[in-house]
Amino acid sequence: MFKDGEIEGVYIKRMELHADKRGWLGELFRKDGTILNLNQSNPKFYPAMSYISITHPDIVRGPHEHKEQTDYFCFLGKFRLYLWDNRKDSPTHKNKKILEDVDRHIVVVPPGVVHAYKNTGGEDAIILNFPDRLYAGWNKEEKVDEIRYEDDAESPFKIE
Repeated sequence: MFKDGEIEGVYIKRMELHADKRGWLGELFRKDGTILNLNQSNPKFYPAMSYISITHPDIVRGPHEHKEQTDYFCFLGKFRLYLWDNRKDSPTHKNKKILEDVDRHIVVVPPGVVHAYKNTGGEDAIILNFPDRLYAGWNKEEKVDEIRYEDDAESPFKIE
């Protein structure tokens, strides 16, 4: 059903680290577009919130997709990332992409791209997200913009 290939609108970039004897610093996003040039491709993208999460070893989150939300992830730890283009009007519709190690990568996932990730390392790993929509809307009074597939036995979005 899905074939391997690139997915339009998904941006992936290894985070540039600035290290010294104290540790390291990595810029996650900038309005001037110097990280992923989002201003050129999506001039309306701007984070509405941020969150941090821990995923335990061998745990999968997803697959799910958003109707309107763009996710802007930063992965810190060993993760396998799964992406499926589920947008009927996309030139890359029905493409899938699996990335084996997205540690210290920034990944932008547009609406309609189903995504999941698995911690493939031996310790807890961190994800930061800066989505352009508020979870459950203003004051958490709206329906959550999420279509979940993880409990659907008939789902075409399979985690290996």
